[in-house]
Amino acid sequence: MKKLPKTISEEEFMGGMKQVKRLDLKVAFMLGFYQCMRISEVVSLQPCQVDKDRGFLHIKEAKGGKDRDIPIMPPVSAGLRHLPIRIGIRALQKQFKHFFPDHHFHTLRHSGATHYLNVKKVDVRYIQQLLGHSRLDTTMIYTHVNPTNLQDTFNEVWQ
Repeated sequence: MKKLPKTISEEEFMGGMKQVKRLDLKVAFMLGFYQCMRISEVVSLQPCQVDKDRGFLHIKEAKGGKDRDIPIMPPVSAGLRHLPIRIGIRALQKQFKHFFPDHHFHTLRHSGATHYLNVKKVDVRYIQQLLGHSRLDTTMIYTHVNPTNLQDTFNEVWQ
């Protein structure tokens, strides 16, 4: 059986973020969690890709060479003035491990998607678009149902 990646809650994420002092790292980690961006997308994001008027980030040549526009999430908006992130992929991975030793940067992408599904109740098709997946079954791998949300959902059904 394939092991699912661990995810962290928004509370765990924000708890770890309290230790981060460097603004560029804070912005990078928030892009990973709230924008569900891949590490390669984070380090290559340029100010010209931020369209504050429309409220979108334009992700250029993501995985598979595809471009996509994703809405700017409110927790990330102010930090976008600190672009570009002037750190490479390996260095960013190492920094993330320092603050979140039990996780990988990619955990943020899974965690953000899971947060939007379980906490914010976003439809999985919208999460698919945010992640840039062409197949819904790929998105389903990224979204995890935690036991508390499962129990709460079925408790609501029987009330």
